Amino acid sequence: MNRAGSYRARKKHIKLLLTVIMSILAITMVIPFVWMVSASFKPDNEIFDFPIKWIPKTFTFENYVKVWASSVPFYLFFMNSVKVTVLSVLGEVCTSALAGYAFAKIKFKGRNLAFLLYISTLIFPAQMMLIPRFVMFSNMGLYNTHWALILPGMFTAFGTFMLKQFFETIPDELCESARIDGANHFITFSRIIVPLSTSAFAALIIFMFVSNWNQYEAALVYLRSKELATIPLGLSYFQEENSTSYGAIMAASVCSLIPIFAVFLAFQKQFVQGIVTTGLKE
Repeated sequence: MNRAGSYRARKKHIKLLLTVIMSILAITMVIPFVWMVSASFKPDNEIFDFPIKWIPKTFTFENYVKVWASSVPFYLFFMNSVKVTVLSVLGEVCTSALAGYAFAKIKFKGRNLAFLLYISTLIFPAQMMLIPRFVMFSNMGLYNTHWALILPGMFTAFGTFMLKQFFETIPDELCESARIDGANHFITFSRIIVPLSTSAFAALIIFMFVSNWNQYEAALVYLRSKELATIPLGLSYFQEENSTSYGAIMAASVCSLIPIFAVFLAFQKQFVQGIVTTGLKE
């Protein structure tokens, strides 16, 4: 076997090995989800049987009935999560797109310094902001309202950075041609930049949807009324004083994942394109 053939064979073996390793890692990540789905169809006394019975011995929909028809208003938690997440994501996309366009396509004095200072806020952990925001929202009368969750989600440095990096891959010549034709920045942004950035928007929507849908700490700190609770906080209400309905918790968790899967499937193609191209310049 010549050197070229040996190189191709070695490359093929390495690729096969990496495929096997990635497949094993993927399976280990899927196993907890499969167990959760299986447990949601079991009565509580069979959930923790060992060895694990992946196919329920006693198949029941009682847990799902308990989630949607019990005294715990899971449907209300679900709608609260939809409200908070949708408004947060819409606001985030708008503010990040406008800020990203300004940093990427508008030349003004101090642009790089302003962007650096803005992005530097990412070094602060979210937990560090809980107490200052708690005090601020209390003084503003927003404590124990959904706006305490929505407003912080509308403005993030991550979204601005992500869209700015993508906007920079769009040739400046297109914007300059539009300005020569008399277009202002808003027309250039809405008619040229936005249509060419659907993949980046899809990636941002998925990231922000998952982040806002699953947020627990902020809801725990800023919300006190049961009627305002979102799904991550509402799951705690299935824990009774002397017992915990693990089957109901598993069923509620499965139901809470459906919107995430739906959003990902809706934007899957654009999401992959956005991950590949965002941050890369030709």
